[in-house]
Amino acid sequence: MKTIDELLAEGVAGKRVFVRADLNVPLAGTTITDDGRIRAVLPTIAKLAEAGARVVVASHLGRPKGAPDPAFSLAPAAARLGELLGADVAFATDTVGESARAAVAGLADGQVAVIENLRFNPGETSKDDAERGAFADQLAELADVYVGDGFGAVHRKHASVFDLPARLPHYAGYLIATEVGVLKKLTTDVKRPYAVVLGGAKVSDKLGVIDHLLERADRILIGGGMAYTFLKAQGHEVGSSLLQEDQIPAVQEYLRRAEEKGVEFVLPVDVVVAPAFPDLKTKA
Repeated sequence: MKTIDELLAEGVAGKRVFVRADLNVPLAGTTITDDGRIRAVLPTIAKLAEAGARVVVASHLGRPKGAPDPAFSLAPAAARLGELLGADVAFATDTVGESARAAVAGLADGQVAVIENLRFNPGETSKDDAERGAFADQLAELADVYVGDGFGAVHRKHASVFDLPARLPHYAGYLIATEVGVLKKLTTDVKRPYAVVLGGAKVSDKLGVIDHLLERADRILIGGGMAYTFLKAQGHEVGSSLLQEDQIPAVQEYLRRAEEKGVEFVLPVDVVVAPAFPDLKTKA
């Protein structure tokens, strides 16, 4: 894995560097309620800018349906990034259209631009390789080099994560390099007792991780929406809670293997019960 330090050593002055960040910040209207993800990618962006790169930052935000939706605009994230950098950040109102091309063309060495939410283009998340590849081709026209630093999205087969790096010289940003280093420590130099906490909505997203951990962990704590699939697999009723019914056999097999290996699965012992939860954006 090539890292950003290797890229910087090669020289980036005058080069257009595409940074795939994770600016998927929580919003209350247009107000960012937690800018942690912007701060996490800040060292990569700042270092590239200081070295004279023309930095093109791209990210997704939320789950728009492959079309522009003002509720999921990256404009607030771009503004906050500018505040944290202490410099003007250009914002393109599209992903690969006229605004994006103009924003990138207008960059001078050391300047930064953010393009609009990648998921406003259906090619970003398409399951069709040709459609996804076509979008990646358009993104590649905006840059000379690719830096991946969106750790929260790096596992997805999306155009900006999977297809674009294959089209450009590619490097890992500081956040990715740090996280990979942590993962290596957790898989090659395990210190015991070794307990792991897993959360998220879908068990299916974590199958490979759980399979890997069953060979290493002493205890696995399951939280988030995925806990209901585990509880159902144990025979509990979960009402209309989030459930991946098709994953129950796989979860039952993991529970069986864990018992064989002496790995303890720790699941929630109580939950808050309500007759309905109609609006997913409403705080429970």
